[in-house]
Amino acid sequence: MKSYIGLGSNSGDKFKNLQEAANRINDSSKLRVKKVSHVYETRAVGIREQPDFLNAAIEVETLLDASELLQDCLRVEKEMGRTRTERWGPRNIDIDLLLYGNVVLKKKDLTVPHPLLHTRGFVLYPLSDIAPDTVHPVLGLTMNELKAQVGQVGIRKIDELKLDV
Repeated sequence: MKSYIGLGSNSGDKFKNLQEAANRINDSSKLRVKKVSHVYETRAVGIREQPDFLNAAIEVETLLDASELLQDCLRVEKEMGRTRTERWGPRNIDIDLLLYGNVVLKKKDLTVPHPLLHTRGFVLYPLSDIAPDTVHPVLGLTMNELKAQVGQVGIRKIDELKLDV
């Protein structure tokens, strides 16, 4: 199943954290990274007084179901030392399942598409790099159309940084 995952980091060596997360995801036996977005520097959402984030998105092809894919993402976060202490607080790595094919799913621990996907420029800009014409399965708009709606305030593409998977 073609799926899209968002990566973010705003502590430690942010680029190295994104690269390590992408590599660890690609090392899973039941999925492969197919495409990688540009890296973007974005302002923090929620708690403003923290470092800016680096964000990217990856397209994966997976044999895992949506819940298993989420658990794989959470495993990578844990292996990389992510601790969940403060909502929207600083983090060395944040991995979000954004889209799982065109599946719409709402469970206690998982909602796909990601429930805030359409409001987050830090997700939509990288996602539009690799899936501009992919349609949001609930809203019926492409990632490029959604990106245009959120605007570019606080989002900057970092041309010199590119994840290598």
